[in-house]
Amino acid sequence: MKVLFIGGTGNISTSVSRLAVERGIDLYLLNRGQRPTTIEGATVIHGDINQVNDVKVALKDHYFDCVVNWIAFTQEHVERDIELFKGKCSQYIFISSASAYQKPLTFPIITEGTPMANPFWQYSRNKILCEERLTRAYREEGFPAVLVRPSHTYDTIVPTSIGASNYLIPKRILEGKPVIIHGDGTTLWTLTHSEDFAVGFVPLMGNPATIGHALHITSDFLITWNQIYEQMGNALGVQPNVVHIPSRFVADYDFKTGEGLIGDKMWCLIFDNSKIKSFVPEYVAKIPFHIGIRRTLDWFQADEKRMAVPAEQDEFIDNLLAAYRNK
Repeated sequence: MKVLFIGGTGNISTSVSRLAVERGIDLYLLNRGQRPTTIEGATVIHGDINQVNDVKVALKDHYFDCVVNWIAFTQEHVERDIELFKGKCSQYIFISSASAYQKPLTFPIITEGTPMANPFWQYSRNKILCEERLTRAYREEGFPAVLVRPSHTYDTIVPTSIGASNYLIPKRILEGKPVIIHGDGTTLWTLTHSEDFAVGFVPLMGNPATIGHALHITSDFLITWNQIYEQMGNALGVQPNVVHIPSRFVADYDFKTGEGLIGDKMWCLIFDNSKIKSFVPEYVAKIPFHIGIRRTLDWFQADEKRMAVPAEQDEFIDNLLAAYRNK
């Protein structure tokens, strides 16, 4: 099977790329080569997907059983892809986001039939527009679209409540500095390790039964935000100094951070994974957070450059804490 990944070396897609190669898939990666990650066994096509004419030339002699775009975020991106890959692939998988599901939920268990509506976060609304355009292309033109919705998936990022997803929060925990959790920290959350996601994703590629469907791939492990930070602290050998701040206060203080809280992290997320398991019977999440976060921290700590944190990110946390104390 011949597969093209647009991207393929990111936080989620690296694990998928490696498993795809391991399973004998003839994998091509179209990317700009700006990440240090290499996927042994994959063929790299250097190019920028936004340079449409160049991409047409680079791919003119290729037909793919499956194309996956890991870096499409707007309707313009999928319009471009429909034009590029119409008649050039048997399956096109769009990486959407589970954050696009209804907020607030009117029913607590999320299935693929849960309405798509997020009035709080533009990122999620853009993903909804992408899904709507691809669904229309499937219905009206036969474009072989599949929609896959990851939730909070981690490997080479630190899943945080408030603050950058680099080494910022582990660094603050190790230094004894306060870290912030939104609300009272009891919101139920779902974190999925990218290696688990890959097990659910790879068998979807090339499967004609998936065409026209939407699926989410998430863990079945539930964890509160308080437990996330507690287990991160355990992995670091330090008890975190946690300060709880209401989500609405954070949103009023910083719009960008607030979008991700009010539009996603402040709500309980409990997923029904029956559909992905019906397509991929082998799928089961095996990496609980207390094990996964140790792997992530080991990855950061293996390279001093990965542990570097811009001073302004530290200052943001300090300034937010000061604003809350002085309210």
